Amino acid sequence: MDPDFPLLSVFLYMLWFFAFILWLWLLFAVIMDVFRSQDLSGWAKAAWTVAIVVLPWLGVIAYLIVRGGSMHERSRAAAQRDEQAWRAYLQEAAGTTSDADELGKLAHLRDRGIISEAEFERGKTKILT
Repeated sequence: MDPDFPLLSVFLYMLWFFAFILWLWLLFAVIMDVFRSQDLSGWAKAAWTVAIVVLPWLGVIAYLIVRGGSMHERSRAAAQRDEQAWRAYLQEAAGTTSDADELGKLAHLRDRGIISEAEFERGKTKILT
């Protein structure tokens, strides 16, 4: 770098730094996609991993050409699975049930003779109001 242009030097260092960060992000995204793919066998995952580790530039570019078009679909599917699991966990932890579930439980208790008809009607009124 020419010492007469320190601002240009700083700009070029920043450019290289951000290019390096972009490369790391792309590398991790591809590796995560390899292991997230359910349509790849274990041998195919191993082969892609070896290709990416041994020849990083060529391996990543080849992966993006061959399988890059569906990376967003796998990412979206994984996000949906995570969201469904999170919602199921929240519902389970909160213990929230629908009115129909509560009425079904009350009817089951009434049918087994654990609660009387009057208690069933009071519980039903409480749930529905």
